[in-house]
Amino acid sequence: MSRPVFRFAPSPNGELHLGHAYSALVDYEAAQAADGRFLLRIEDIDVTRCRPDYVERIFEDLAWLGIRWEEPVRRQSEHFQDYRAALGILQDRGLVYPAFLSRGEIRARVEAAEAAGRPWSRDPDGAPLYPGDDRAMEPDRAAALITAGRPFAYRLRMAEALATAGGPPVFREHGSGPAGETGVVATDPARWGDVILARREIPTSYHLSVVVDDAAQGVTHVVRGQDLFHATSVHRLLQVLLGLPAPVYRHHRLIVDENGRKLSKSQRDTSLRALREAGARPEDIRRMVGLA
Repeated sequence: MSRPVFRFAPSPNGELHLGHAYSALVDYEAAQAADGRFLLRIEDIDVTRCRPDYVERIFEDLAWLGIRWEEPVRRQSEHFQDYRAALGILQDRGLVYPAFLSRGEIRARVEAAEAAGRPWSRDPDGAPLYPGDDRAMEPDRAAALITAGRPFAYRLRMAEALATAGGPPVFREHGSGPAGETGVVATDPARWGDVILARREIPTSYHLSVVVDDAAQGVTHVVRGQDLFHATSVHRLLQVLLGLPAPVYRHHRLIVDENGRKLSKSQRDTSLRALREAGARPEDIRRMVGLA
């Protein structure tokens, strides 16, 4: 019988902080308890924000915490061809379209609608759903805009994707969602609208690359924070559409600051590197994140 496969997948766009430490430790110890394999994946599709020095710091921080992983480490920036192939499958099935509205244009549309008293639907992260103006655009017109250098993103035709998949899929949750969801959980991908699968400058997105990577690495157990619980709806839909296996999911609590805000790299929350240089020990980190 094959061993279960776990993975920790940070993005090298900043220093790892206490929230990353908690997730990595929970993930690693779950793998050990299950006599499973533990993989490390570097999610660096955003080549403009991700930096090689942050990759090295990730290795240093995790090793300092006592975490060991299998080699080689998968780096997403080395597998863009895999994501292009997956996107191509969805394109061939008519489930993807190029969308040309900019963030500013979307924002103006939303503000105008809300000023007129017409509420605008938003996804679970609070972002407004895409208007879908380009869904019926003639292919020749879309191709001409792309050739002319017009910025665009490839979006999933959500309604058609759900029909192709036979409806919203389910997933098995061994942790709990924000509202305590556990066991067999029904998904609701439609809440995300026509999600982005790739951009002109980046041939993939988090949603697409994560399901391709999990399948390529044989991941059987995904352990991550509750902030990604609702994204599982999109991931399960893409897995069904691409014929990929479904891992078991475990969404854990988040580490927050004194104001209840999730720790963030962009907010310069205390990094593991800074704590280590200040004299903290791995056991201090465990205590700070509430692990025995």
